[in-house]
Amino acid sequence: MNNDIYDLAIIGGGPAGLSAAIYAVRAGLKAVVFEKLVCGGQIVNASKIDNYPGMPHVSGAEFSDKLQEQAEELGAEIIFDEVLCFSKKEDVFELKGEEIYNAKAVVLACGAAPRHLQIPGEAELLGKGASFCATCDGRFFEGKDVAVIGGGNTALYDALYLADICKKVYLIHRRDEFRGSKSAVEKLEKLDNIEFLLNTTPERMLGEKKLEGLEVLQDGKKRTLELSGVFEAVGSVPQGAALNPNLKTTEDGYIKCHENFETSIDGVFVAGDLREKRLRQLTTAVADGAEVVTSVQEYLAK
Repeated sequence: MNNDIYDLAIIGGGPAGLSAAIYAVRAGLKAVVFEKLVCGGQIVNASKIDNYPGMPHVSGAEFSDKLQEQAEELGAEIIFDEVLCFSKKEDVFELKGEEIYNAKAVVLACGAAPRHLQIPGEAELLGKGASFCATCDGRFFEGKDVAVIGGGNTALYDALYLADICKKVYLIHRRDEFRGSKSAVEKLEKLDNIEFLLNTTPERMLGEKKLEGLEVLQDGKKRTLELSGVFEAVGSVPQGAALNPNLKTTEDGYIKCHENFETSIDGVFVAGDLREKRLRQLTTAVADGAEVVTSVQEYLAK
């Protein structure tokens, strides 16, 4: 058991969690960040960030490394342990991982995980041609035909990244237009090795030891694409609501909170993609991390 009592325990080492840590230690709080494996969250997988003010063309990995470095230099402690649950005992929260930790306040910044397509063949072929991370795995498909599934910015930028590596990239989206930025779509339209498949849904992944193709339904007609790789970019699933049964959530699993970021549990706050909000972007995650600390300070002062 860790005998320290932290002022603030932050669960999740993505942009929201690390930003909260930076602001917490600058406010004089004894803060700790818990992260299961690697800090950075989903942004680590971004090959290039173009929508963060003042930092064009930086990669997600570079951005995350700088955030972690800054937090640690200022004095935030980072513990690589998965918090499985937490409960409140009098005025102190007990967090259970490989060890038991104690804190006076908690910020949930667990973020979200990639959403699965849930089609036949997907589970068997993940890691064998099917992937959630173009920047991680794209180089394995140099000179080959691949597909990106999704219509948001992640899918669009994955396709742009893969276009420089792969022979051909199919961009598959179930609607008749993309949800992502117009500028990214315009860049894709200029590339000869990109083919848009709109009004198209994936039906089945083909292959046994490795991915060999993808069955799709395009405008109501079945079509089989011969592929070496499929990259899924169809959204994310919020993480963290299961840490305590008293957390109130939306139907989709995002945690509800008040304007001050406090959840249904007194002393527990939420920041980043995990909380119920309109826009989930890097800028809003970082802003959440900064703002939530003010609420934590007010709670601790009580």
